[in-house]
Formats: sequence, C-alpha cells, structure tokens
Amino acid sequence: MNDANPRRSLLAAIVLFATVGALIVVDLLADYQEGGSSWHVLAELAVLAAALGGVVVLWRQLRQSRADLAGARQDARRWQQEHAEVLKGLASAIDAQFRHWALTEAEAEVGLLLLKGLSHKEIGQLRRTSERTVREQARALYRKAGLSGRASLSAFFLEDLLLPGTAAGPDAAPD
Repeated sequence: MNDANPRRSLLAAIVLFATVGALIVVDLLADYQEGGSSWHVLAELAVLAAALGGVVVLWRQLRQSRADLAGARQDARRWQQEHAEVLKGLASAIDAQFRHWALTEAEAEVGLLLLKGLSHKEIGQLRRTSERTVREQARALYRKAGLSGRASLSAFFLEDLLLPGTAAGPDAAPD
C-alpha cells in the first residue's frame, strides 16, 4: 500500500490554495493602487478568505492523516510484538508448505507477498520485475499447489487458524 499518495495530494492542494491566495493578494494590491471598485475588492477578499480557509482545512486533514497513520503503524508494531511467536510459527509453516509444493525462490516470494495482500503490480514494483512476470509466477504457484487463485491460497493457510463459530460470533449455535 502506497500511503504517501493521499498525503501528496493533500499537500499539492494546500500549495494550490496558497498560490491562489498569493495571486489574489498581488491582484488586491494592484487594484488598491489603481483605485479599483469596492465591490471588486470585496469579491477578491471573499475568494482570498475561501482560499485561506481551504489551506487551513487541508492542513488539518494532512495533520490528522499523519496522526492516524502513525497510530496505525504503532498498533501494527504492538500487535507484531505481542504475537511474535505465533507469527514466527506461521512463517515457518508457510515456508515449509512452499518447500513441499516445490516452489522456486521467486514463486515463494511472490506467494508470500500475495498472502500479505499486495497486487501483482505492487509485487512487480517491489521485486523490480514486470507485472506479467509476477502473474506467471503466481499461476505457477497455484498450479503446483493445486489451488485456484489468491483466495484459495489465503484460505489454505488461514482456514485452520479460525475456530468454528468465530465468524458468526461467540453466541452462535453450532451447525
């Protein structure tokens, strides 16, 4: 997941609003020196206020996004620390299953990244290879494993981790 793009978009919008505000200030000064009409000056002041308001709103959103992202990263680190042994065991089990399926190193790496939820395009960028190559490696993995696709790959490893009845809730009656 590329979390920098929304922040870049917000930052670009802030720069745009600030630029509009600066241009309006320059125009207001020119209008003032030339003796422009008061209605024209008032209209430009209203646009300036809107531009500055946009900068403030977007700046607050950017700060909130940064705080939310920092909180999510902290929660993820805490969760990983609390479950380190389980994650280590799961990683070992996945690695052993990949060896059992006789996956190549590249197929195993693609498989792990698929399990982490990355798209073929993201995996290609991360591994510095084409999306088509990643797609072919994924197909080879599914063929060797006898699985139909990404969902069945995830289900293969998660199915036994989920206890019966947890999806319906703790008070659900057994089937």
